[in-house]
Amino acid sequence: MSKEGTFQFSPRWKEEVVGSLDGRSFSIELSMGSACHAYLPTQDKWEAMAPEWAKGTWEKVRADLAAWCESQKYPLTIAANCWVSFDPAT
Repeated sequence: MSKEGTFQFSPRWKEEVVGSLDGRSFSIELSMGSACHAYLPTQDKWEAMAPEWAKGTWEKVRADLAAWCESQKYPLTIAANCWVSFDPAT
């Protein structure tokens, strides 16, 4: 996986945002009530759950997601009780 590209983010129905880079993707929570809000698990939780392709990418994901959230005017919360779902590698 390229460590130099930028993760792309797109909202998906059922209150998720999908992050993708180089054909790999993951989903995290994006509340879609009166105001959207993104939630990213902590680095420790990410690393514990990440498949091999996603290990070592948390800081890049955090930075790219923070920039995306800022451009969308969405707050971002990082917490241990947040979830992430990794799509199978293709």
